[in-house]
Amino acid sequence: MRIDGTTVLLTGATGGIGQTLARAFAAKGANLLLTGRREEVLRPLAERLGGRAIVADLAERSDVERLVEEAADARIVIANAALPSSGPVLDYRPEELDRALDVNLRAPVLLSRLMAPRMVEAGSGHLVMIGSLSGRTASPGAALYNAAKFGLRGFTLGLRQDLHGTGVGVSLVQPGFVGDAGMFADAGTSLPTGVRTISSRRVAAATIRAIERNRAEVNVAPLELRLGSAIGGLFPSIAERAQRGAGAGDTSRQLADGQRDKR
Repeated sequence: MRIDGTTVLLTGATGGIGQTLARAFAAKGANLLLTGRREEVLRPLAERLGGRAIVADLAERSDVERLVEEAADARIVIANAALPSSGPVLDYRPEELDRALDVNLRAPVLLSRLMAPRMVEAGSGHLVMIGSLSGRTASPGAALYNAAKFGLRGFTLGLRQDLHGTGVGVSLVQPGFVGDAGMFADAGTSLPTGVRTISSRRVAAATIRAIERNRAEVNVAPLELRLGSAIGGLFPSIAERAQRGAGAGDTSRQLADGQRDKR
């Protein structure tokens, strides 16, 4: 699908990866509709890129429905918004569980359900879910995040099959560790020795490639992480032992500590 001249709705536009995505799609000639909770960041970003800002909290179903009405002409939707949800599940209050699942899973599902009919009617469109390699292999201190990303992967690949032949594409982009933006950078988390990262620009390039080539799934990570996540998905006990040996538990604790006031 062509991006130039097409209206693109991007959720989570105020985060580091979201801002990189916004700049990349502006450079491709997209008409941007940017949404996020932080109005003080969102509006200046939209002004700089010649887009329109729509302030919305995706944990609120009414905000998702309002967003759909205000973005009715979008033919590309990038569901990028995510809420930090690291740490042991036993540390979460029920309302925190709800909010994390609402933003990370229910919102992209509902957004897709409400936006897709217009695309199907037009015979053209593309839905992109920004997932994570955490949707392929579980890790310690990330059960809630894993649950949302595993669910998002299943939903995306199933929806793609449902919409086959309608002219509407569906893609999943799954980054590994992003070094310059996103939750690890925001929390100041140090990764285990030898673990390589990618840049947010690579995530944006992969997202553009997924749309232009109608790719089902694009995993954006160094080769060893892509192989490890594939093996871990097939053999979870092996992945569990390997992660313990690599100190993944310490990384998860650092990440949870850095996210505690944001969830």
